[in-house]
Amino acid sequence: MIDARINPNIEQIALRLKTIPENPGVYEHLDAAGKVIYVGKARNLQRRVSSYFTHYEDKSPKIKMLVRSVCDIRVTVVATEVDALLLENSLIKRYQPRYNSMLKDDKSYPYLCITDEEYPRVLYTRRHNIKGQYFGPYPNGRILRELQDIIRQLFQYRTCDHMGKRPCMKHQIGLCGAPCAGKQSKEEYAATIENIRRVLKGDFGDTEREMEGRMYRLAEELRFEEAEEMKRKIRLLEEYQAHSTVVDTNVRDVDVASLMSDEQYAWVNFMRVKHGAVIYSLSSEIKKQLDESDEEILARAVATLHEQTESTAEEVVLPMAVPDLPEAYLKQTATPKGDRRKLLELSLRNVESYRKQCLHQRALTQGDAAPQAVKVLERLQKALDLPTLPMEIECFDNSNIQGAYPVAGMVRFSGGKPNRSAYRKFNIKTVEGPDDYASMAEIIERQYSKNPAPDLLMVDGGEGQMEVARRVLHGLGLNTPIAGLAKDDRHRTHELLRYDERGDIAVVGLKPTDPVFHLLEQIQNEVHRFAITFHKEKRSKGTFRTSLTDIPGIGEKTARQLLLRFGSVKQIQLQTLDDLAAAIGPAKAEVVYGHFRNQ
Repeated sequence: MIDARINPNIEQIALRLKTIPENPGVYEHLDAAGKVIYVGKARNLQRRVSSYFTHYEDKSPKIKMLVRSVCDIRVTVVATEVDALLLENSLIKRYQPRYNSMLKDDKSYPYLCITDEEYPRVLYTRRHNIKGQYFGPYPNGRILRELQDIIRQLFQYRTCDHMGKRPCMKHQIGLCGAPCAGKQSKEEYAATIENIRRVLKGDFGDTEREMEGRMYRLAEELRFEEAEEMKRKIRLLEEYQAHSTVVDTNVRDVDVASLMSDEQYAWVNFMRVKHGAVIYSLSSEIKKQLDESDEEILARAVATLHEQTESTAEEVVLPMAVPDLPEAYLKQTATPKGDRRKLLELSLRNVESYRKQCLHQRALTQGDAAPQAVKVLERLQKALDLPTLPMEIECFDNSNIQGAYPVAGMVRFSGGKPNRSAYRKFNIKTVEGPDDYASMAEIIERQYSKNPAPDLLMVDGGEGQMEVARRVLHGLGLNTPIAGLAKDDRHRTHELLRYDERGDIAVVGLKPTDPVFHLLEQIQNEVHRFAITFHKEKRSKGTFRTSLTDIPGIGEKTARQLLLRFGSVKQIQLQTLDDLAAAIGPAKAEVVYGHFRNQ
């Protein structure tokens, strides 16, 4: 338990902790002014709340700040985890606590509202200040206006603020059925609004069947012009449905969510899918507050957006299992296959694109160093003739000793800076022996068969590694730009390689004083450090064995020294006795030298 030096209110808090039950529920941390500064949920309130005030030194800096600020604790016991999740979401929206990570304010997102009137209207709005049923939010106004235009062509409904007694011009041009003048009954108008509601929910089937039936009836009554107009509307609906359908229509009603994150921010994409159609997709940025895990952030975002969009789905497709999302609330599919896998990949592409937009915008608008970083990336874009600014750069490197413990590392630079939360380690699984090309092919295929490609892929190597990367990406159907970082004989960054317009590898001339050169050198050093560190970790956990350790009197340490000094057993065989002695001492050098001479 912490002491009064950390939080002067700890005695009062300790008494409060003794009264907290071990039931599921929601807890609120309050500051000295009585303001709610954090809201959380727990399966066991006693255990979860108490954990904040123990093992203080192991806590992250942000949690330490929270613990120092807590003056009182409030808890609410609920019946189930589902109730806790919903109550937590409601309290976060009400109090906007300082230490809770929250979705970006959605007030700027547009909605369509079917008003609560005798003869409802369909209005475009960015505020919840109209009484009625809201559909959205939609990612931007352009998409929503396109949808509104389609609905306008399909259905006749009123748009006037006040209904008069006579038909207006909208009726004369076929946009309104004129219920104000009795030319359209209240029942007919209600049926029209219900069809609009179905389309906005993504349910096209009933509306399309109803329109087809009406078309045939008009044709039987020899009202061919009206039947032709109804046929045009059916085609318009089919085109809209085909445009938005990405999977089989048997995928009836699911939500899809994906997430990407770095040390400070997380980005979430949330899609609603009805009958195989993505009826809308929404991406949002979340600023991390208490070093939450991706699973915690995704659980909260899914719960919020599921409620906010009034989703009727009982299944959510996710890139990872989320322990804090009870199945009674929403069934999880964390390892999707088939069509659900396609939907998740689409969501991941959306969230990756949105993340790049946010990073680019932040680099352009925040701080003195950020514009300088953008200038360096712009110079790199020009040097490599890239189609887009390389906000996301990923670089690979292999590491092994004579084929032993083969591993690889990938680093990502976002906006010109290391994004360490996106670094990846790879154990080489399919390659036998020291084959850098085959190892490079394996890890690139493993990475980009499942994950979005960056703006620029860099390999720590020359033409051979570049060709391997290009062949693998081509096989995956990707057209990602590739560059190579070649080293000189002293293992220093020497030159930058790229593919020219003819597909040949060309050298990009850079001065060592160029900021672009410094960035590339930083990337190369970082990926080399990361791969070597992982290799050492793996090596320390295993038993090192090569043909050198088969020599009587030569152990693992000596074998490593020789391989690190000369690179391979073949090179060791070519060394003189003096060269070996300089590396491992005269006694062991005699043993190794004699062993290979006897062979």
